[in-house]
Amino acid sequence: MSHPQSYEILIVPEFTDDKAPGTEGARGDATGSSVRGAAAKGSDGGGPGAAIRSAVVTATGETGETGYPRYAGEGMVADIDPRTQSVEGLLIDGSELAYGLAARIAERDRTPRETDG
Repeated sequence: MSHPQSYEILIVPEFTDDKAPGTEGARGDATGSSVRGAAAKGSDGGGPGAAIRSAVVTATGETGETGYPRYAGEGMVADIDPRTQSVEGLLIDGSELAYGLAARIAERDRTPRETDG
């Protein structure tokens, strides 16, 4: 199975993330260092739900401590389950995600250079 080579990770305030634990329709839990996210199309440019930080992460070819493929870039290191597109582990500038924040991901579109050969 081929895994996506890059994602965009969006950090949003948890109270605006409709898939965050404790909100209606939430799935899974966010115990320990695990962070659940939902696929996103990207930031809406401001207002409630807007990303407060984002980063493009690319596959490192390694498997993270969670057992999922590891992605890194722009100060973020994430273990992402490519099947469910959930962020299973995340470090931002070497620290765990702060309480009250949630991670969402969006699969990056491949550029023509990435799709060649």
